[in-house]
Order: sequence, then C-alpha cells, then structure tokens
Amino acid sequence: MSAMSATDKTTTGPATPGPAASDSSHMNTNTLFTPFPIGDVLLPNRILMAPLTRGRTGPDRVPNDIMVEYYRQRSSAGLIITEAVIISPQAAGWVNTPGIYNAEQVRGWQRVTDVVHAEGGKIFMQLWHMGRSSHPDFQPGGALPVAPSAIAIRGETRTPTGKKPYPTPRALETGEIPGIVADYANATRLAREAGFDGVELHAANGYIIDQFLRDGTNKRTDRYGGSVENRARFLLEVTAATVSAWEPGRVGVRFSPTGSFNGMSDSDPAASFGYATAELNRFGLAYLHVSEPLPGNPFATDLPRVAPLLRRTFRGPFILNGGYDAATGARAIDEGEADLIAYGVPFLTSPDLVERFRLGAALNPPDVETFYHGEARGYIDYPALTGPVLA
Repeated sequence: MSAMSATDKTTTGPATPGPAASDSSHMNTNTLFTPFPIGDVLLPNRILMAPLTRGRTGPDRVPNDIMVEYYRQRSSAGLIITEAVIISPQAAGWVNTPGIYNAEQVRGWQRVTDVVHAEGGKIFMQLWHMGRSSHPDFQPGGALPVAPSAIAIRGETRTPTGKKPYPTPRALETGEIPGIVADYANATRLAREAGFDGVELHAANGYIIDQFLRDGTNKRTDRYGGSVENRARFLLEVTAATVSAWEPGRVGVRFSPTGSFNGMSDSDPAASFGYATAELNRFGLAYLHVSEPLPGNPFATDLPRVAPLLRRTFRGPFILNGGYDAATGARAIDEGEADLIAYGVPFLTSPDLVERFRLGAALNPPDVETFYHGEARGYIDYPALTGPVLA
C-alpha cells in the first residue's frame, strides 16, 4: 500500500475508519502544536499527514485539479507526506496513482507544492516501487512484475480490467538492480524540481524495498540475499543514491517492521530492522517513520513491537504511525516514544485535523467506499469545522 497505510487505514489495501473523536479534549495535547525541525525543514507542528493512496489521477498518472485542492485543504499539517508516487512505469501496480518520472507529472506536482506552500504548509513526496505487488496489466509490454525472489502474493489485486490473481513475479537479475536504484535517484531529482520540501522512501507495507529487507520474501543467494547485511543492501544503496540526488536532510525512510500486509513476514523483525536502522544512521536523514499499529488496532499483530528498539537505535527525528488520536499521540511524544505522530484516516476525513485536535472537536465519519477510487466525493468534500472546505 501506500494506500492508506495498513495501520491507519491510520500507509495501500482496504482501510478502517479512524477515530470519530478522542478524549483529547480532556488531555494536555500542547506538545502536538509545538514546532519541530526535521533535517533542513522546520515544521509548524508535530501532527503529520501520513501517506494515503487515493487513486484520483487518470491513466497518465499526472496530478489534476482535485488533487491540488485535496492537498491544499490539508496544508495545516506539520508535514504532508504525499500518497505513494511511482518512480517509473515498472514501479506501477495500483489504478490511477500518480507518478514522478516525466515532465508532465513534474508540472502537475508543481501545482500541488505551490498551493501547499502558499498556505504555509510543508510537503514531502513518498517514493514508491511496488515490486511483486503489481500485475502484468500495469507493466510495460505486459511483462511480469519484478521482485527480489519469484514468490507470489496470495489472493487478488485490482487491475484496470478488474480483480485478478497476483502473478508469480520475476526475480531480478543482479545486474538489473542498479537501474532501479537509479530510478529512485531520478525521482528524487524530479521531486526537487517540482518544489517538494523532501522525499520519503517507501520501505514499508510489502513493496520492493521491504521485499528485499525481509527474509519471508527475499530468498536470493547473491549479495542482495541471505544475511541481514545483504538483505539491507538494496535499502542502503537506494538511500545513498537518494541523498546524493538531493541531500540527507531532505530524505526520510518509512518502515512497517511487524506489518503483514501484502503477505509479508520476517523470522526476526527486530534483527532485520534494527540492523537496517543502525546503518541508516550514517546518512544523517531527515527522519525515520515507523508504522506499527497500537494494540487494539484492527491491523495489530501478536508480534512484539519493534518501534521502541528503532527509537533507541535511530539518531534522528522519529515518527510513529498506527492508529493514534490526539491524546495517545501527545502521550507518545511526552514519554519519549516519538518526536512526531503521523495520522492517516483522520486527515483524510477531517482536512482541518490540526484545528480539531486543538479544540478537542469530533472528526468527520469516513466514506470508506471512496478511499481508493472515485472523483470529488469522499475526497475534497469532507467539511471543515467552519463549513465547506472548497476555496
């Protein structure tokens, strides 16, 4: 997914409703409203908008008028992290998701960043390659999707012509991997050209970076497989290319260490993600963003939480995501579990989420049927506290 995260849905797959209202009006949530620096960017508050796949472009994958309005409405977030954006035609695997690999897409995104900045907001682009969670219907020439290993996801995916079983992907040749790394660097340069404040590497939710990192999907015998050092190599090469294309203070990374979405698993998530996080420290990144559902969340697992280990390991700003409300988010920051909190479905349904949290106001109920496809309904028509949000 980027589609709502598998935890929020509050980063891509069916989402669950966010909280209608929390008891935040009875809690001290002041921490959420204090500024915080990430890399080279000073955020006005610590209430971040998590990446949420919405599927509102056309087949050209160019941001359009309703996308410009959607992001404008949510500009009060401390930071908007966009829906996941595909870095090449090969990276695609979801209907009508935006891209960042040609000049027309850059121009479309420039309209988004212009309006967000005009409203005083900050915005990072999440960079996405779906790997095995694609289908030949999305691939140039109807080719098989690529992955670290030829292991299929169980179940079906939605293609432009309806639901179809996931295919068995083609395992990448060792010599092909540098080309995908270069696609990430190119997408980073284009995001900078489009006016973004930075980029986030989508290394979560069972997409290609996650597929390399976890041993449930990486059965390679070359230098990209086997040991955790080898399985983390792709992530670290992509990160190095990305920071070289911009600078470390403009790059973040997102993990979902215990997530099972897209058929993901790992024999030792703490070891895999602990090692990867320690290695990321050498880059001086803008942040690490960890999506791990809180106990009681529909997407929570029985696995021990890995986020506390990653918090202790990472020497930089730390973002948590996973079903928080204003009260639990503020508490997590006050208790040192995170520096910032990312909210998914709450930002989808309530574009003025920051103000609602400030006032302890209820959130709008979600229109689940419109989460991943459609047009304006369920996208830019959620009301603000003060009335319609359309300019």
